[in-house]
Amino acid sequence: MKIALAQIDTVLGNKRKNLLKIENLCSKAAKENVDIICFPELSTTGYSPELLGSNLWNLSESFGGKTDTLLSELSNSLKLTIICGFIERGKISGEVFNSAGIWIPHKKHFLGTFQKIHLINNERIWFTQGMHIPLFDTPKCRVGIMICHDVGFPELARIIALKGADIIFLPSAWHKEAKDIWTINCASRALENGIHLAAVNRCGKEENLHFFGGSQLIDARGQTLKLANYNSEELIFCEVDFNEQLKTRLEIPYLRHRRTDIYSIEYTDKNEY
Repeated sequence: MKIALAQIDTVLGNKRKNLLKIENLCSKAAKENVDIICFPELSTTGYSPELLGSNLWNLSESFGGKTDTLLSELSNSLKLTIICGFIERGKISGEVFNSAGIWIPHKKHFLGTFQKIHLINNERIWFTQGMHIPLFDTPKCRVGIMICHDVGFPELARIIALKGADIIFLPSAWHKEAKDIWTINCASRALENGIHLAAVNRCGKEENLHFFGGSQLIDARGQTLKLANYNSEELIFCEVDFNEQLKTRLEIPYLRHRRTDIYSIEYTDKNEY
């Protein structure tokens, strides 16, 4: 399977311009016979919720919105699966999610969305936390998605792997001060679950936030197969070998060697941990 990681900068609050860039990169990926392309966290709007403020609601979308319509059309015309971060409008007035949608060929609308589960810093003020861990069946494989800060929680990646995902995509807006944590988390989640992890980080700045790029494909041994540059836009193409992934799971059987019979812990002292 061939994938593309679209490491891009975005213009804060300018959905039209951001969608145009996404459209152009999808066309480039299709010319390279890519099966799946992934864009960073909140690619259609920019990241900073405190800067967008109440405009988050105006920029949010649901089923049938501008982003859904455009990416559905692109997915169908280009025969391309697309994963892209956007602000998803909830059913309750004023409720918005930091989400990633997935679009596959032969569907009029998105296949589904993953709503970020582990919110961080000011995200907690503006966004509603996700409550579900869906998997998505694409023409080539079964996909799991996490968003940015989610990668720091081993439980989420483990559940995705145990539910039968073939690969995990990680759309992100990770800042340069935590670059070391990014590297450790991404490799760890791949290795401990015997799964490829495609981490797509954005680049550029929003006031005091500097996003460093460094998008990468990591194999089931936790080794980086492809690494984008730092601090500038780049579209990188990667090959994913699922046969090699299965071989690695035989050699490093973390999933099969789990001791679920002793994993239940009763806490007698709430202050112990």
